[in-house]
Amino acid sequence: MPNPTLSDVHVDRALTNISVAYIQNTEKNFIANKVFPIVPVNNRSDKYFVFSQADFFRNEAKLRAPGAETAGGGYRLSTDNYSCDVLGFHADLDDQTRANADEPLQLERSHTIYVTQQILLKREVDWVTNFFTTGLWTGSTTGTDLVGTVDFTQWDNIVSTPIEDITQQSDSISQKTGYRPNTLVLGPEVYTTLKNHPDILDRVKYSQKGIITEDILAVLFDVERVLVPRAVRNTAAEAATASYSFLYGKNAFLGYSAPAPGLYQPSAGYLFTWQGLFGAGAEGVRIKNFRMEQNAANRIEGESAYNMKVVGADLGCFFSAAIA
Repeated sequence: MPNPTLSDVHVDRALTNISVAYIQNTEKNFIANKVFPIVPVNNRSDKYFVFSQADFFRNEAKLRAPGAETAGGGYRLSTDNYSCDVLGFHADLDDQTRANADEPLQLERSHTIYVTQQILLKREVDWVTNFFTTGLWTGSTTGTDLVGTVDFTQWDNIVSTPIEDITQQSDSISQKTGYRPNTLVLGPEVYTTLKNHPDILDRVKYSQKGIITEDILAVLFDVERVLVPRAVRNTAAEAATASYSFLYGKNAFLGYSAPAPGLYQPSAGYLFTWQGLFGAGAEGVRIKNFRMEQNAANRIEGESAYNMKVVGADLGCFFSAAIA
């Protein structure tokens, strides 16, 4: 055997120009900070005013006879409240591990990315719990959730009519509130199904080379935007066989989202974020790196403080099990 051998002239070590990490794209996969307006607040909890819709929509103006008073009236006013919960997560980087790490690992950076992903994924999970589920929305024709196989033909059935279904619910919300829905959120599998639905393909076959995009669906459904969240969650315990699934499932949400929070502004939901938390930005998130001398380690810690709240249940409707 010739000497020196291959193992003599090269010792395997970690490459410095590549590594493999499954980091979700927060701009494309996550939507918790995009659907409803963010309301930065200075106090962790407080109240806001709610004006009676019924009083504003009732017409009580009348003809005024000569010398007589004008018709008069008033409106009812109430308050509601928010309370931002603080959640957090950390990862410790001890001195011995840092000192012994190979160059490409950049452990402080990877710890920060890991903690940030945990905080943002938790926010997506909370968004689904607070907005993208049954029992919350009343704007539909039935005043409750629309369930595939019961209230409409599921959209993966060739005889279904998704454009008519969504348009009908838009009309229902508009009739109840005076505001037409401007936002449609589709689970990724629902989006894929609609892209291949014969009714939709037929309407665009002579334009854009028949390619269906989120913008084209927005035009077909007469909304300003279609959002497709692709967040993925592993529901298995640590070290167990992973179980991955799309977080948003086979459902859809249609609703009105205010362009921005403001006085006299209705919206299906608001995302209250506590920017008063020291170091937090407008979205109520902060990442800290501080010394844990007793552990001979640095702690990378993330915190977020928010309250996701339905403030106009009649401004939205939820399509449960939109596809089989």
